[in-house]
Amino acid sequence: MKRTRVESERWFDVLMETEDAQAAVMTLDAGEATGGPTNAHAGSDQWLYVISGSGSVVVAGEPLDVEEGDLLVVEAGETHEVRASDEGALETLSLYVPPRAEVGVAGSERDG
Repeated sequence: MKRTRVESERWFDVLMETEDAQAAVMTLDAGEATGGPTNAHAGSDQWLYVISGSGSVVVAGEPLDVEEGDLLVVEAGETHEVRASDEGALETLSLYVPPRAEVGVAGSERDG
């Protein structure tokens, strides 16, 4: 068993991982975005849960408004962008299944 807190001082932080999955928390400031039309994780599904705030997600060109309590999955290979609303920060928890090879625990890059 492993246990951690879903919190971080960084904008993106991989909190925990196993051979089969990886958990990361991401916080975008008001109006901030990450990802875009070329951002995709070829080998991992990304399960994205909105912890707090609201914003929008564009998956494979399809826009979707998101808010606290929403859960969505970005399937492996789908392009995506996540954006916080202009009114406040957006905090999310993502589970990558299987783990993203390019980002390990203590990773912090700008392509959520």
